[in-house]
Amino acid sequence: ILLLENLRFYEEETKGDRNFAEKLSKLGDVYVNDAFGTAHRAHASTAVIADFFPENKCFGLLLASEVESVKRVLETSEKPVTAIIGGAKVSSKITIIENILDKIDHLIIGGGMAFTFIKAKGGKIGASLVEDDKQNLALEILEEAKKKNVSVHLPVDAVIADAFSDSANTQDSEVDNIPKGWMGLDTGPKTNEIFAEVIANSKTILWNGPVGVFEMEKFAEGTKILGQNIAKATQNGAFSLVGGGDSVAAVHKFNLTDKVSYVSTGGGAMLEMLEGKTLPGIAALL
Repeated sequence: ILLLENLRFYEEETKGDRNFAEKLSKLGDVYVNDAFGTAHRAHASTAVIADFFPENKCFGLLLASEVESVKRVLETSEKPVTAIIGGAKVSSKITIIENILDKIDHLIIGGGMAFTFIKAKGGKIGASLVEDDKQNLALEILEEAKKKNVSVHLPVDAVIADAFSDSANTQDSEVDNIPKGWMGLDTGPKTNEIFAEVIANSKTILWNGPVGVFEMEKFAEGTKILGQNIAKATQNGAFSLVGGGDSVAAVHKFNLTDKVSYVSTGGGAMLEMLEGKTLPGIAALL
């Protein structure tokens, strides 16, 4: 067995250098790619080297299971299908939402990105995070979802704070009537109940992005309850896929890793698959 150091120490690796890939190929007889986390990068050892193993290349077990889990959500899912999209910004999730609208029945939107939707609908969001230049886009997403009979679930209440701090003063507020100077940092109790009901009635669940600033204890409850409800639905027979760095961190933090169907190891790679993009590392094996 020959182990090599991190190939990214070599610029030829990240440049996808063909000669470098050929040299690597001479070190073995069979090529197995088991690195889903880098499958979206066109590197020498992931996308180019496979050309030198036309008959002897294959998916590793992890890579195969990652691809299978995403396909199960996007292609062969049992309905109803619910996508939970959270995180800070609409701009980072827009392509995913556009790509999955045809494949889902329910779309839960949470986290900081929800406030762009709330404000676009005329709500008062105080000092909450917002992408003002994405408000029209948010309305277009809601309109497109309506056309495709996708039920969109936005927060109705929030845990608000007078500062972005774990020691801030907090209170519950209607999500569209947040006082000036206050910001929404977690989902409120009514929202948690609404989301819980949608999740309980789902057969396939995709979770990408937290619904609150779960790194701070005061604003972790919404994400914790959401994760617990996904775990409960999984126990009752639903298939659940969790992916994206923050969601995975949340699942680990709340000890739910073994209570969901699949936790993806590839943040960027999984996002690109959900966006409908072709991943170079996977295409090279086909």
